[in-house]
Amino acid sequence: MKFAVLVFPGSNCDADLYHAIVDVCHEEAAYVSYTATSLAGFDAVLIPGGFSYGDYLRSGAIAKLAPIMTAVVAFAKAGKPVLGICNGFQILTEAGLLPGALLPNRQTHFICETVTLQVENSDTRFTNQYTKGATIALPIAHGEGNYYCDPETLAQLHAKHQIAFTYTTDVNGSLDNIAGITNEAGNVLGMMPHPERAVEALLGSADGLGVFQSILTTLKSGVVTHGE
Repeated sequence: MKFAVLVFPGSNCDADLYHAIVDVCHEEAAYVSYTATSLAGFDAVLIPGGFSYGDYLRSGAIAKLAPIMTAVVAFAKAGKPVLGICNGFQILTEAGLLPGALLPNRQTHFICETVTLQVENSDTRFTNQYTKGATIALPIAHGEGNYYCDPETLAQLHAKHQIAFTYTTDVNGSLDNIAGITNEAGNVLGMMPHPERAVEALLGSADGLGVFQSILTTLKSGVVTHGE
């Protein structure tokens, strides 16, 4: 399996994602520049955290206009897996591939710590190696991770089982403590915590490895899960 690791000006977690795929999962990955226009030959797309374009205007607002995003949208619409982490989550909402928006943290400052998450849906392409209701420890590092959407969208997220992860406590003001959501089709996941920074015990936790193992399990089995 071959993973595309996107790189925008200001990305700072691309190497971590590459390490998680190549050195830990022993799969193939390649860096793909924001100037590229094709994702041909890739089985999954990973959008890293960082500060694309310096987080000017809004986090992810400029990155959504990068040439590669046209290919990302087409890739997602074709039903292929797309994972956006932290700034990647922000980019996915700005691009309209996920509903809602990421607002400034309730504390109005940057938060960098390890938090506890609960797996809300273990029947997705990104969570099938976890048990529903399991708690995992992952690091966060964001200033705009406060998830918000209108009441109708929130009701749909619950009804369609699109909430993949929640914080076990109120970390940043997110509605219903949402930490990660999928699109309705189940092939796009955005999450604020960093699973790629928790793939080895040496890093303090290997709880994030399940996200990448889940993608690989789905791709290799050919079985598509839709989060239902």
